[in-house]
Amino acid sequence: MPNIIPIRDMRDTSKISDMCHASDEPIFITKNGYGDMVIMSISTYENYMARLKMHDLIMEGARDAKEGRLTDGDAALDRLRAKYAR
Repeated sequence: MPNIIPIRDMRDTSKISDMCHASDEPIFITKNGYGDMVIMSISTYENYMARLKMHDLIMEGARDAKEGRLTDGDAALDRLRAKYAR
């Protein structure tokens, strides 16, 4: 269930901070009954950013596959072994 609070409740910063850290979800702030801002803890933000980056990398791989930019697994391993063999 999303946390939704009016902007006037932002005066109690300790309470807001506790809410942010108690949940792995963002808190939605409303102004005059409409969505205005979103706040979250740093750890929640970092988690969202990591998921976004992972999504971007997956989509990049899917585009590469769709456009035929593929490498045979054995050939790729052979190149890596040749490059890093001691």
